[in-house]
Amino acid sequence: MKQITAIMIGAGQRGNTYSAYALDHSEELRIVGVAEPDETRRNEYKEKYNLPDDKCLYTWEDVFKEDKWADAVMICTQDAMHFGPAMAAIEKGYDILLEKPIAPTAEECRKIADAATKKGVKILVCHTMRYTPLFNAIKDVIDSGEIGDIMTVVHNENVGDYHQAHSFVRGNWSNLKESSPMILAKSCHDLDMLQWILSKKCIRLSSFGTLSYFRKEYCPENAPPRCTDGCTVDCVYDARKFYLGSENMWFRPVAAGCADPTDEQVEEALKTGPYGRCVYQCDNDVVDHQVVSMEFEDSVTVIFSMTAFTPEISRSIKIMGTKGQMKVHTVPHTIEITKFKAYPQTEERTITIQDAAGHSG
Repeated sequence: MKQITAIMIGAGQRGNTYSAYALDHSEELRIVGVAEPDETRRNEYKEKYNLPDDKCLYTWEDVFKEDKWADAVMICTQDAMHFGPAMAAIEKGYDILLEKPIAPTAEECRKIADAATKKGVKILVCHTMRYTPLFNAIKDVIDSGEIGDIMTVVHNENVGDYHQAHSFVRGNWSNLKESSPMILAKSCHDLDMLQWILSKKCIRLSSFGTLSYFRKEYCPENAPPRCTDGCTVDCVYDARKFYLGSENMWFRPVAAGCADPTDEQVEEALKTGPYGRCVYQCDNDVVDHQVVSMEFEDSVTVIFSMTAFTPEISRSIKIMGTKGQMKVHTVPHTIEITKFKAYPQTEERTITIQDAAGHSG
């Protein structure tokens, strides 16, 4: 296999996850450059991938000032910042690994697709759920006909209360103008996966949702703007408990802005950065729960519901067919299949997916 050379644009958590493949499979992938405005992240990337100074760039625009100098670019910037680097990369002839969502608007998505087709470059969008053991097993069951023709799907995305508070209230995906709608930022995986496993097109839909709880109206009396400003409220979203007491959680280094931070580094970041803010006094405007009702081809009906108000981060799916049904759980990763028999009998089996860690493996 020919080794692919790639430039990382946006060296945040997701970018580091994807590029880490090069550390274990250097014969297949080599990172040859990075564009990242945060100096700490840029320097960490430089050291990790042994990059020269002139290939550690500040902005994505710097990447395209030169003639093409790699096979591909990985675009892992914020949602609202995908369009510019994608169009520039296409113009230069780079193949692209593009973090989801493609772009915040349908118009920008179409422009990216049209430009890539015209230029003849490849774009792979990171809808990673298509490649996981769990969702491949779901699709295999459907395609086998074991539960017959699919009639109804009920899909719940349980965002998790602390995940909502971190990412969609205090964090980078909290504001529409700076990011994208919740249905794109968090749930485009689910909508992509539903269309993929059903192998049908959605022909009509309706949707509604709102930001109901993480608002100033719910702010406890006398709570300061920051948890670190001497707040005395016993609150489940207290940033001091949230980040200082979560040494093994992925959101701790995000809040501190560096890998493997000390308590002192986290505490200092909470005093000045976005993650120390009271969750009821932020500038967030994305929904905290939403429902989408869809009709697919062949009269298949689908209900998708996303909610912040769950203790766990998980997905629960019930797929109902003419010969049976399956219930899918992502905590733990299991598929329970029940086939119809003469009443009241049924035939049941369970598929358990092993070693399916983050994002269902």
